[in-house]
Amino acid sequence: MTDSQPTQSPWWTTKTLAQMTPEEWESLCDRCGRCCLHKLEDEDTDEVYYTSVACKLLDTDACLCRDYTNRKQSVPECTSLTVRDVAQFHWLPSTCAYRLISEGQPLFDWHPLVSGCSESVHQAGISVREWAQSENDIAGEDLEDFIIPHTMIG
Repeated sequence: MTDSQPTQSPWWTTKTLAQMTPEEWESLCDRCGRCCLHKLEDEDTDEVYYTSVACKLLDTDACLCRDYTNRKQSVPECTSLTVRDVAQFHWLPSTCAYRLISEGQPLFDWHPLVSGCSESVHQAGISVREWAQSENDIAGEDLEDFIIPHTMIG
């Protein structure tokens, strides 16, 4: 007979979003960059359409905000995800950890918290690294020309 230690479940499977520390909350972000894409919403159906156009602050190679701490000053319409907004997470990609946890779903194997590798999100083809373009290069009135298929976002 062997003594075996009980396996401890990862913290993100045992805590609600409201129970997480600020550090835990931030670590849920997989750095895919998808939430930084411009989106268009159909006013009649509330359907959200993603574009391949990213916020001017998104470093599309690193999939990180160039000025995360001060982003709201530079881009007032930037969305800060908070636990108070969980009911409105429908616009987040179905692969997003915030949305998954709010819906009681597990994280994907490629999520850095699960894989232990910050590059796994890019290796799995989930991030916008290969195809997003900066809004600095696109006229705002042309956003409809850059709508991408739902299959690219999930």
